[in-house]
Amino acid sequence: MTRLTHVDASGKANMVDVGDKAVTQRVAQAEGHVVMLPETLALIRSGEAKKGDVLATARIAGIMAAKRTHELIPLCHPLNLTKVKVDCTIDEALPGVRVTGEARVTGQTGVEMEALTAVSVACLTIYDMVKAADRAMRIEGIRLLAKSGGKSGDFRAGDRPDAEKTA
Repeated sequence: MTRLTHVDASGKANMVDVGDKAVTQRVAQAEGHVVMLPETLALIRSGEAKKGDVLATARIAGIMAAKRTHELIPLCHPLNLTKVKVDCTIDEALPGVRVTGEARVTGQTGVEMEALTAVSVACLTIYDMVKAADRAMRIEGIRLLAKSGGKSGDFRAGDRPDAEKTA
């Protein structure tokens, strides 16, 4: 098993020193979804939600959240993100909304937490925007899809045999 990087030799949590790490292009993608009643999804699609444009608001909230990840997750470094993208797609099969997020940086540490934070907050925003219509909505499946760059190399969720079981 790999040693945890945010725990020192005595077991105390600490912020990793990335000062000696190489500056590389780092990218991470994450996903999640919000499951809801078909009527709630129709409300989102129609643009008639009382609080406004649900999907546009969720995209902006996700982008803003990614930029503030270091303020939310105690041991994350503040990053000079070069790109954050959040997409919210209606999926009749759920029924609900699928959310994907991507974060990019040229730096000394990865952007997995930024991509995951973007997706999480976008999903929470969707819930908040239409909770009056459907309090039983479920936020599900938030996970890292892929990451590239850095010393640990690339990761793709489907590359690990048990990835679907833990997702």
